[in-house]
Amino acid sequence: MKILIVEDEIDLLEEYKIFLEKNNHNVLMESDGEAGLKTYFENIEKNSESSSFDIVILDYQLPGKNGLEIASEILEKYPKQRILFASAYVEDTLRESIKTLKQVVELLQKPFSLQSLLSVIEDTSVYEELEKLNVDIKNLKDIEPTHAQITTYLELMKKLQKN
Repeated sequence: MKILIVEDEIDLLEEYKIFLEKNNHNVLMESDGEAGLKTYFENIEKNSESSSFDIVILDYQLPGKNGLEIASEILEKYPKQRILFASAYVEDTLRESIKTLKQVVELLQKPFSLQSLLSVIEDTSVYEELEKLNVDIKNLKDIEPTHAQITTYLELMKKLQKN
């Protein structure tokens, strides 16, 4: 898989890259939001949409543009792009992603093991299930999720990741 990781903790970024490349994935990495967006769009322009990233992994809190802003710009042009937020604040991330992006994206709660990261990346069934969920979300006119809705979505995502 072709993966873009945007993470501001350089040690973590290097660790992810080394591990994922050992597991036969092609990884590009950036440490701030602006550079991450630039790498994403330059790569698509050079290589055409057909060779775009299989997944974009975003830290939620980044210098420059945050993960949500990056996801928003990417999904505006490429709404089917698979996005994974790596965040210690999954409920806030989920709430903001629903409100801002008008869809649920994949979440992985920090801290996590490298094996967990690999499992989520390689398990595309979670992304396929989320696409089905997003059909329901897009039918809502004003998305202001309640705490109960967020909890339900969060539990569903945890369940999908375990399977």
